[in-house]
Amino acid sequence: MNRRLKLGTRGSPLALAQASQAAAAIAAANGWAPDAIDIVTITTTGDTVQDRPLADIGGKALWTKELDRALAEGMVDLCVHSMKDVESVRPASFRLAVILPRADVRDRLIGAASLDDLPLRAVFGTSSPRRAAQVQRVRPDLVVEPIRGNVQTRLAKIDAGEFAATLLAAAGLERLGIEAGAPLPVELILPAPGQAAIGIECRADDWDVGYALEAASDKPSFDCVMAERAFTRALGGTCHSPIAALANFDDFRLHLRARLYSANGDDCMADEAHLLPGDDAVPAELARAMLSRAPPSIQQLFDPV
Repeated sequence: MNRRLKLGTRGSPLALAQASQAAAAIAAANGWAPDAIDIVTITTTGDTVQDRPLADIGGKALWTKELDRALAEGMVDLCVHSMKDVESVRPASFRLAVILPRADVRDRLIGAASLDDLPLRAVFGTSSPRRAAQVQRVRPDLVVEPIRGNVQTRLAKIDAGEFAATLLAAAGLERLGIEAGAPLPVELILPAPGQAAIGIECRADDWDVGYALEAASDKPSFDCVMAERAFTRALGGTCHSPIAALANFDDFRLHLRARLYSANGDDCMADEAHLLPGDDAVPAELARAMLSRAPPSIQQLFDPV
């Protein structure tokens, strides 16, 4: 590589921690100096609008559109993303070249040792339809209210008593060096597609950068995340759609577990499939089959493709 690369990222503490991890991984994989990549902070709409749920103001694109513009216009050479916040359909002009080794996929419960320990009708803070539906399925008495802000802000709101509890991704807490909360098993709270995975995109026609990035990618993590994203893409869901999915390797095949919920969690469709890495057809077929059997309370939240 005959030029210094510019890595675009959001400016939250977690995003910057992930950008530093990504830059270090790329440099190490290519034998470059640790400071060979410049980190460029880009403010996104999702960072500036903090008073409304993302689903009400544009969804996941609020985390990516400014980064996309910077990448398309050549202001940066690559962008780093939390994969659970990236739309399942991406511009053809970009290439997802890297998934770093995936971290802990679980959610952590902040504010109580377990969901059963929360008082009757306690106020639970989350702006995630997936988390809201799964929590209400276990504890339908809980009052779910939206909570926004970065990790530190949400922790402060729990400490201040504004909410009795919330869920935060274990991977994000670990990357920030924060020890808080109790991890919940995936059998109870199945994670979001792409959760705990850091992805790096470049321009599709930037072959030099793409080749350099490939050296840093973790193939098992990449294959699992791609299967989850293929499942989500076929559903035609939005940020209002409670979707949970997790792929793991089972010998040489992937085991994909998936759940779809009604908004209040009363109804749930759960299924699973085994597939070979790189096979997007099986996750898509699973998605369509689950929707075809789902009650209207779930079907109305999706527009399958």
